[in-house]
Amino acid sequence: MNSLVCTHPGKFEYKESERPVLTPGNAIIKIRRIGICGTDLHAFRGTQPYFNYPRVLGHELSGDLVEADGAPGFAIGERVTFIPYINCQECIACRSGKPNCCVNIKVCGVHIDGGMAEYYSIPSRLLLHGEALSYDELALIEPLAIGAHGIRRAGVTPGEFVLVIGAGPIGLGTMEFARIAGAQVIAMDINDNRLKFCKEKLGIHYTVNALDDAKQQISDITGGDMPTVVIDATGNQKAINSALQYMAHSARLVLIGLQKEEISFSHPEFHKREATLMSSRNATREDFEHVITCIKKGLVNPLSYITHRADFNSLSVEFQNWLDPASNVIKAVATL
Repeated sequence: MNSLVCTHPGKFEYKESERPVLTPGNAIIKIRRIGICGTDLHAFRGTQPYFNYPRVLGHELSGDLVEADGAPGFAIGERVTFIPYINCQECIACRSGKPNCCVNIKVCGVHIDGGMAEYYSIPSRLLLHGEALSYDELALIEPLAIGAHGIRRAGVTPGEFVLVIGAGPIGLGTMEFARIAGAQVIAMDINDNRLKFCKEKLGIHYTVNALDDAKQQISDITGGDMPTVVIDATGNQKAINSALQYMAHSARLVLIGLQKEEISFSHPEFHKREATLMSSRNATREDFEHVITCIKKGLVNPLSYITHRADFNSLSVEFQNWLDPASNVIKAVATL
């Protein structure tokens, strides 16, 4: 089968590899769609933590179930997606019902080879039914689940102001699920095109350009109170270190974005707010199922995120084009 390998930062190669063979407890999927995410872009640039080369990227995937062992209720030929975080089921996190932050986690396309290939093998216990959704919709469930998990971690309640920093795909999904939770959402970015997308496609009422006296704008929006939840979806060190200034007293700061460096902020400023700092990693089956339910109810339209497409055979070329900010990519999808 054909697979696309990131051999080292900035370099892709198509390679022939063996089609996976069915083993006990696993399932084999014929890949139909591959969503391109920030993790893939960071890996290609050489800035992704927990990463080694060479690596087959790709974990936003959908396709057809072609073989399976230990998958009761699933039918061969069924349209599926899956949870791309392989957990050990034994560590303290797994025993505590938090497989998303398993001590020994293997994220597809990060710690182990991912799904930029014609076929992919995954533990059957991680399969998700297609629920009559399209391949495109199924491929976007994972990034939406990241946002849904962040909102659940934050404990967002109706009516409170939630500031989401970063209007990339993860940030957009976070905004959607903050809205679904009943929050008043403020979108922040430095890209006016993305802020326009937030207003026109997602119905976000409040948008702020971080380069334009952002603190005062946010204060005006919240009547001087500032947001009670601030979520970083950028993975940008400067953005994370600056987030404290936007927090209300007693607020929660949630880090969904990830970067390699240390974070720093004023302890007195953090302390006087009695602020809460938390990370949000990956997502759980509960989050994936919540996303599927919201799509089926029409509360979220993942198809509106897709701005760019490519055939798998031209993905290596298009991928590099998408790195250019002038391409205005929101979400790119490859078809097999």
